[in-house]
Amino acid sequence: MAKAAPKDPFRCVECGWTANKWVGRCGECQAWGSVEEVAAPKRLSLVAGTVTSPARPIGEVSLEKATARSSGVSELDRVLGGGLVPGAAILLAGEPGVGKSTLLLSVASESARSGITSLYISGEESASQVRLRAQRLNAIDPNLWLAAENELSAVIAHVDQVKPELLIIDSIQTIVSAAVDGSPGGVTQVREIAAALIRIAKERNITVVLVGHVTKDGSIAGPRILEHLVDVVLNFEGERHSRLRLIRAIKNRFGASDEVGCFDMNEQGITSLIDPTGLFTTRHSEPVPGTCVTVALEGRRPLLAEIQALVGAPASEFGNARRVTSGLDNARTAMTLAVLELRAGVRLSGREVYVATVGGMKMNEPSADLAVALSVASAAKGLALPSDLVAIGEVGLAGEIRKVNGALQRIQEAARLGFKRALIPIGSDIKVPGIEIMEVGRIEQAISRVKIG
Repeated sequence: MAKAAPKDPFRCVECGWTANKWVGRCGECQAWGSVEEVAAPKRLSLVAGTVTSPARPIGEVSLEKATARSSGVSELDRVLGGGLVPGAAILLAGEPGVGKSTLLLSVASESARSGITSLYISGEESASQVRLRAQRLNAIDPNLWLAAENELSAVIAHVDQVKPELLIIDSIQTIVSAAVDGSPGGVTQVREIAAALIRIAKERNITVVLVGHVTKDGSIAGPRILEHLVDVVLNFEGERHSRLRLIRAIKNRFGASDEVGCFDMNEQGITSLIDPTGLFTTRHSEPVPGTCVTVALEGRRPLLAEIQALVGAPASEFGNARRVTSGLDNARTAMTLAVLELRAGVRLSGREVYVATVGGMKMNEPSADLAVALSVASAAKGLALPSDLVAIGEVGLAGEIRKVNGALQRIQEAARLGFKRALIPIGSDIKVPGIEIMEVGRIEQAISRVKIG
């Protein structure tokens, strides 16, 4: 007898929510167009099928086909864990205009110059538009092939003709297939097309890079299963008004998933930043009140960042003092200012306070609390901090300075860049040649040690 139809024949492909009739929007995760009809379950066959490759002891499996090759872009290789692995599927997501296409065009040209045949499929721009950008980036090479296609079958035909080792699809949401139901860019289309391209990558040992769009909240558009299908998920981020661009590894089957790559967006395109500290600090000819340098950890990478503060004159009796932050968490900064006033005696009531990072860097980790407190205290008292000082530590509500992770790595980076003194939480027990370590336990003690109290 045939199996009876399921009680709720419609299911959301995003979260699994079921319904007894079709709806345009999921009642659980609120995703549009994700509800599909579920076919009646079939009994699985227990007959053995054809084996594509025989099982072998794991020690006899060859590693030659899985050796990473350099992409020609050092910061991308750093995030990927060595370079492009043949047969790997990489998903690169980012906001519109952040520079995804520019970066991948540079990767394709550098790979082509090293002898890797590369095929760039553009589904959003014409071939002439991509050629114009390539000329500006000096990305013209005979090993780099270009096509503007939107149909999956045409993409496969180009792959058969060119036989590339690197295939870039820009973007996965623009490729459609007549054999798959659903609208272009919809959940069904994206899922099936991504699965087909990944299958081609595994069968032909081609590195496939898929460009993905993001939603308003910053998550990758399309079905969640897309992130599970690929081997690597990268997030490309950056502010429109800042030159800095960051690549973060969210998932990586070939390396660390907490690595960060830094890039500089300029007139010549995107270039790797081996030492990006200069973007986040400024060198003053003489000490300036209201500035303090700290060391942030972006993934495993220590980056020096300068925090600047400006404290205004006391407002009138009926004035409202403003608290403005840029690049820092507003709630955490407000908490640090309250601790600074109540525990360290720095008078801020009725005074406007502005706190910002240099270079558009965003800092949300607690290790910047001590630098924020010292920069505000320095600005309030009009006394400059030593120019060779870095401050690292989390400030608690009781005024205590708490330890942070990666303290040794942070201090070593500060010493490498020429800083001579470091203010860190008590109990860190760190010794680095060439830099004086000053351990403090409370915020008032830190202010007195730098002689602005």
